[in-house]
Amino acid sequence: MRGQRLVAALMTALLAGCGPAVATSDPVPAAVRPAPERPYAVGILQFTVDPDGPRPLPVTVWYPVDLPPSPGPAADAPTGSAPTPSPPGRAGPGRPAVAPSPATQTGPTVWAGAPVAAGRFPVVVYSHGLRSLPALHAPLTSRWAAAGLVVVAPTYPRTNRRARTFSRDDVRNQPADAWRLVRHLVRLSTRAGDPLGAHLAMDRLAAAGHSAGGHTTLGMFASAPPVPLRAGIVIAGGRSVVGPVRPLAPVLFVHGAADRIVPQSIGRAAYARCLGPAAFLSLLRQGHGEYLTPGRPGFAQVIATTTDFLRWTLYGDRAALRRLPADSAAPDTTRFTTRAFPT
Repeated sequence: MRGQRLVAALMTALLAGCGPAVATSDPVPAAVRPAPERPYAVGILQFTVDPDGPRPLPVTVWYPVDLPPSPGPAADAPTGSAPTPSPPGRAGPGRPAVAPSPATQTGPTVWAGAPVAAGRFPVVVYSHGLRSLPALHAPLTSRWAAAGLVVVAPTYPRTNRRARTFSRDDVRNQPADAWRLVRHLVRLSTRAGDPLGAHLAMDRLAAAGHSAGGHTTLGMFASAPPVPLRAGIVIAGGRSVVGPVRPLAPVLFVHGAADRIVPQSIGRAAYARCLGPAAFLSLLRQGHGEYLTPGRPGFAQVIATTTDFLRWTLYGDRAALRRLPADSAAPDTTRFTTRAFPT
């Protein structure tokens, strides 16, 4: 009994000393700028970090645009058949990045090379899985951008679909790649008048990813960051690829209950290790990511839950926090649980 009391006291001291992630009723500080009240249109651009280095990192960026958010062509499609975005300058401001298609009418309008909307926006680093590409995740990333976020998605050198030399083991190097991208964005954000950097709120940073990209996201929490991560979203992942990880920042896990590639038990174990607020959205009877495809069961709940989670953690939007249980609710499709969440 005495030993149990000692352990409890040590854990209390540890958690209290780790900061506001568990010591307050809401671990998320209020943002200076309120969350957007309306959706944006979305812009898309591409650039490469360290193009002449040993690990060049092509990056796709989705960002808010001050254009009328009317229905129209969108850069999203079912996973496995997503369109490749047009390079900036090819389409130019005022031209859509993707040709109209009946199957993509429900997503936000995406414009190549359009100016970023006025103001600075929170940033989300999104990591793809093995043999994937950022463009294949546009149904998710473009909708986050429409909600007022800048989503930056690196194409990792040796795990992407077009890699000349594919290596599953190279995932261990991806958290460092992601932080290299963040450092590049920090430099951009200090350049007065930079077309992208002038709109980046690098003090409001989150990381997200699917499958091996989810492992990469957790690995980012194990690194010494140039700026702190405010939140993480781990989709169909759970293994940290760099050291032990027990995040204090809020983390949302999204996982198919019938996932045979990364069993849900792996995501559950990572969820249990979180020291700060954590939530788990389980997609019943679903596998490794079909719920990320528009029109499939659970897609609407994943979009609503992840978007409001980011609005809460990056904008301090308490109304978004209160919406999470309703966002995730779908009879016979989802199950949502939380740990140490504020009320």
